[in-house]
Amino acid sequence: MNVDDFDFQLPEELIAQTPLLDRTASRLLVLNRSTGQVQDSTFTNIVDNLVEGDCLVLNDSRVLPARLFGTKEGTGANIEVLLLKQIEGQEWETLVKPAKRVKKGTVIVFGEGQLSATCVGEADHGGRILRMNFEGIFHEVLDQLGEMPLPPYIKETLPDQERYQTVYSKNRGSAAAPTAGLHFTNEILDEIRNKGVHIAFITLHVGLGTFRPVSVENVEDHEMHAEFYQMSEETAATLTATRKRGGRIVAVGTTSARTLETIMSEYGEFKECSGWTSIFIYPGYEVKGIDGLLTNFHLPKSTLVMLVSAFASKEFVMNAYHHAIKERYRFFSFGDAMLIL
Repeated sequence: MNVDDFDFQLPEELIAQTPLLDRTASRLLVLNRSTGQVQDSTFTNIVDNLVEGDCLVLNDSRVLPARLFGTKEGTGANIEVLLLKQIEGQEWETLVKPAKRVKKGTVIVFGEGQLSATCVGEADHGGRILRMNFEGIFHEVLDQLGEMPLPPYIKETLPDQERYQTVYSKNRGSAAAPTAGLHFTNEILDEIRNKGVHIAFITLHVGLGTFRPVSVENVEDHEMHAEFYQMSEETAATLTATRKRGGRIVAVGTTSARTLETIMSEYGEFKECSGWTSIFIYPGYEVKGIDGLLTNFHLPKSTLVMLVSAFASKEFVMNAYHHAIKERYRFFSFGDAMLIL
């Protein structure tokens, strides 16, 4: 299977640069994964597409203000750091720019010296392992010095940093937002609950995989970067009960889908667990953990388009994307949504 099979021409003006003032004001493309039929709708109508007994699964990971701008000790050269994941203690796996300026032993200073980082090694993907040096509580220092790590295709600044967080974000650790969840407000979640739809939470901390393009020609040759996931006993019980009574499990976002598929692939059931997943889902994969998927519109030739195509077939997904482009849907992180049932 060739990566070019998942390519499409996207007009640059359809890449959403800013979030809508009202989270729920996005458009919603509903795709029937059995027939390929598409329907144009609005996000608030998601309530009408769910039925009593369904279960909506949300990723409650919270984005770290993980982009730091510092200077190299001794030379004053500007260095940009993106925190990806905490390894142990105060050592972090990071991406740095320019990487050639940061070697083992290099010290980078941030702010007025409230934080410094010493390079202690290289990561497999070309990044750097940095050991953080600070006084006080790291997350408080990070809140003061860090910026939201918006994707490179977003050129506008984001005055309200909370617009790159879901309203239910809780567990700090992501380098990027689980963007399908950005459309929800507490009010619409209450509407969904009042309809008899269960809401369950999992955690997957979005990491390097979000920033890595597929650089191989053959899809099967691509390797995903591992990301941390966690499922509680309460969520496992809710999902198991949903399946037993014939309800649908609808994942909000590819991160939720990957977590559920990881657990079902490893254990054959939903259970309390945590670990690291590098699952790569593309056409030919047999979906086990989800019956529906809410997702944004993704980059051409990305692993996310491949995952969606595994769930709803490549032909149906590509047709839906061409329809979305024709109808001027907004794409990517701050864009519109697609519901596949």
